[in-house]
Amino acid sequence: MFTKFHKFISIFKSMGPGWIAFRAAYSFRTRTGLIKRQVPAYPWKKYSFQNRVIPGTPLELNEYKRWKRNYYSKNLHLFDASFPERIPWDPHKAVQEAERYLQGEVKYFDHLYQNLGFPPDWLLDPFSNIKYDPAIHWSEIPDYGKSDIKFVWEANRFSQIYTLVRAFNVNRDEKYPHAFWTILSDWMQKNPPGLGPNWKDGQEVALRLMAATFGYLAFLNSDSSIPQHVEMFSLFVAAHAQRIYQNIDFAISTKSNHTISEAFGLWLTGTLFPELKYSNQYLRVGRDILENQIRNQFFEDGGYAMYSINYQRFVLHLYLVAIHLGEKAGKPFSKQMVQIFTKSIEFLYHIMDHQTGEMPQFGSNDGALILPLNNCDFSDYRPLVQAGYYLIHKERLFPAGEWDEDLFWMFGPSALEAKIAQLPIRGKTDFPEAGIYLLESDHSRVMIRCVDCQSRPSHADQMHLELRWYGNSITCDAGTYLYHGHGVWDNGLSGTAVHNTVIVDNQDQMTRLSRITWLDWAKGQVFPARSEDGIQVWNGNHNGYRRLKEPVDHQRSIFSLGHDRWLVLDHLQGKSTHAYRLHWLLVDFPYRLLNDDSGLILDSGDYPCKVQIGSSAMNGNFSILRGDPQSNRGWRSRYYAQKEPAISLVLDLEQRETFFWTFFGHPDDEIIANDHQIKITYDGKTRQINFFEI
Repeated sequence: MFTKFHKFISIFKSMGPGWIAFRAAYSFRTRTGLIKRQVPAYPWKKYSFQNRVIPGTPLELNEYKRWKRNYYSKNLHLFDASFPERIPWDPHKAVQEAERYLQGEVKYFDHLYQNLGFPPDWLLDPFSNIKYDPAIHWSEIPDYGKSDIKFVWEANRFSQIYTLVRAFNVNRDEKYPHAFWTILSDWMQKNPPGLGPNWKDGQEVALRLMAATFGYLAFLNSDSSIPQHVEMFSLFVAAHAQRIYQNIDFAISTKSNHTISEAFGLWLTGTLFPELKYSNQYLRVGRDILENQIRNQFFEDGGYAMYSINYQRFVLHLYLVAIHLGEKAGKPFSKQMVQIFTKSIEFLYHIMDHQTGEMPQFGSNDGALILPLNNCDFSDYRPLVQAGYYLIHKERLFPAGEWDEDLFWMFGPSALEAKIAQLPIRGKTDFPEAGIYLLESDHSRVMIRCVDCQSRPSHADQMHLELRWYGNSITCDAGTYLYHGHGVWDNGLSGTAVHNTVIVDNQDQMTRLSRITWLDWAKGQVFPARSEDGIQVWNGNHNGYRRLKEPVDHQRSIFSLGHDRWLVLDHLQGKSTHAYRLHWLLVDFPYRLLNDDSGLILDSGDYPCKVQIGSSAMNGNFSILRGDPQSNRGWRSRYYAQKEPAISLVLDLEQRETFFWTFFGHPDDEIIANDHQIKITYDGKTRQINFFEI
């Protein structure tokens, strides 16, 4: 009883009474079947083209197609999509990927191919071979059934349409627009509005609408785009916008990327399809929500309120398209919205690795890449940052490369010749609202997570630390792998135990309510940085373990010793004995153990990295594990639904109070530690740090 009461109070504090009331009412509507009457299913034939459009719309199909072409030409100023003679990417990679799609291979999460046939089996989860029922109302499909429903949704996001368009631009082969209309017709036949898994989530509806509209605009002048196809597409758009609009309150209640994506779907419909009934409502509601949510979901420092770097890219792609199309259509968004967007693009620029485009990973990563217009790896954020910066400043941040293809598709060939901005490679290092802090050395960089959570976090990762060393990641985030899996893989990489921090009594830093929801949000605090004798010091703590029956304080201090030497000190203090675990997840490089079994040397290329750990207790159980088949220890997931081994380094001990220390440096560096201090010798000098004088 106490536990249930505590959870209710935690939900009340975290989510608020309005959210609780709405969700209770929504649950009632779902369980009683009321929502089936409020958002009814219907066959496509129920609505004709004539009763979906407003008076004054040309009803003769040839005339309607000409009218649409003229409207887009006048209002969007679409450019000739021919590639310039010299481009900094290989366009034939898109052709190869498009051919795989036509052979039945669908690219999942921008990385992994699955064979679904062509047209794809829209209702099949290829990972479990479970097929969903297309005859039941979407509200009757459970959120978490026998299968991860994302494995069905991924093919239905229509991401491969972007590939078909890119391939068509290479050789003008009519088989690509023909394939577009084939999959659209087949999808509509297999997915009546409101029935089956592909109408369950408004965000999925919006993303499908966005991708299909991209193909529609690109192929409208194709010989394959006969007037009947243009009519069919208007019905497709109307059904998608109606589904979003009828349940938009639920999206708003999530206060998340779902809110933004569904608002974008409404706005897109109102902007590009003004002939549809209710388009003015869609435009107004979508625009208002987009303006409101960018203020509510982005921080002053450019960070994103879902505390997820991948979700930040997700919503910035939506705002990139919205701001750009709004300008072209003569309906620009507010200056405040553009300023917030700009600040968030600059945030990404500051924290990214400019040589690889990789970001420090934190928070949920569900494999979403909703604007795949280039050959870059999923982990490369340069396409977004380049396009986002150009949108605002009409300059590029990076020299020519594969990431420039987005510029071509968004802004036309002239964008490829834009001058490169002269910005410092490194600038701002503290992003307190986002909970990101950066420390620099000669050839290495540390990112530390310490956040005073103001909105719902996705991972329990206070004090998580990532180290980049001579261009390589050394310590890493575990990622996500699966939201809905079996046993330890049921969103099992979101807990504290897999992050680079200290775990107390085998507990998470927050209380897990469900697979994706945390209560009792841990609050981080950062103290003013200081510099002593050439050493930079960062200090922070969090209160995640003060909620325990016997509270524990955790403070982490990071010392940048100079010349790529780093020392991390963790101070754990309680009033009784606790089980403390220091955990590091290291990238899967070859390694050799140190002679005293206190760490290892990672063979990370030309510059091996020494990782050594210990404690003031002068004892403890040291263990190292790689890809444990019985648990989630020693695994990472860079791409959704794929996991790979990593090296899990652990030091366990039981104490009332202790200091853990971790050293990152070069193989010849020497460490001598006892119960109150540590001495580090490198480059002919010795640094001494006393634990109790921090």
